[in-house]
Amino acid sequence: MLNDVRSFITPSGQSERFPIMQIEATITAAKIRADLRLLYAERALADLEGMGADPTYMDDLLDDIDSLKQAYVGAVVTEIATLRAELGASLQG
Repeated sequence: MLNDVRSFITPSGQSERFPIMQIEATITAAKIRADLRLLYAERALADLEGMGADPTYMDDLLDDIDSLKQAYVGAVVTEIATLRAELGASLQG
C-alpha cells in the first residue's frame, strides 16, 4: 500500500518524487500455523530423503519449528485477548 510520497535529490541535482511503501508486520495465527505445517512436512520429507541423519540441518529445522510453535501460541493468545476486548468481555481470574 502506498501511503506517502517523498522527494529526493538525484545525483544530477534534480528533485524526484518516489512513493514510500509501508509494510504491515502483523502475522495472524492462521499464517503461522500454515508455516508450521510446512516445517512439519519439511521434517517428514527430510527423514524420507535421508537428511534426518544430518544433525546440523535437523537441529536448525527443529529450532525453527520450536520458534514457530512459540510464536503460534503467542499469536493465538493475542488474538483471543483482542477479540475479548472488542466484545467488551471483562477478564476474570
